[in-house]
Amino acid sequence: MPVFADRVLGVGARGLGLLMGSSGVGALCGALLLARRRAVRGLGRWVVTAAGGFGISLILFGLSRRMATSLPVLFLTGLTTVLQTAASNTLLQTLSPDEMRGRVMSLFSMMFLGMAPFGAFLAGAAAQRIGARPTVLVGGAICAAASFCFARRLPGLRNEARAMMQLDPNDSGGAGPPAAHAGT
Repeated sequence: MPVFADRVLGVGARGLGLLMGSSGVGALCGALLLARRRAVRGLGRWVVTAAGGFGISLILFGLSRRMATSLPVLFLTGLTTVLQTAASNTLLQTLSPDEMRGRVMSLFSMMFLGMAPFGAFLAGAAAQRIGARPTVLVGGAICAAASFCFARRLPGLRNEARAMMQLDPNDSGGAGPPAAHAGT
């Protein structure tokens, strides 16, 4: 973001604050939007949509040369980041058996947080070699393509999740408890 604020958009430290703030407001809105949900059902679609939206917003940000365009795009980036992360986290916790939940979430945290420095290193190396804008564009394209692949697999994953949760596929309600917890 500092590179974009300084070299691409030419808005300096104040502009950097606005760019970061726009992303933060989007993240807050995403958290509030997800907090309104009452059921787990349908979160897979939210993950797909948010991941695709994140990829598209990165592409749009990479193409942007104006602050007026970058601010709403970064709002969308913050929104989709939180929606995708929190919805994925919720699904993992809901689908994990009690005795495995801690291990599953530690792996999720390790992959999400522990791999970030490596991704930042690779992105920095790519930005130094091909430039910041092309790096963001490639990253956005990879995210959008990954969300498309996930969307294609979602129906099968949904069936597996329903089997794990012992849900009636025609039920339109919430996730409901797993069979092991039905009496509690």
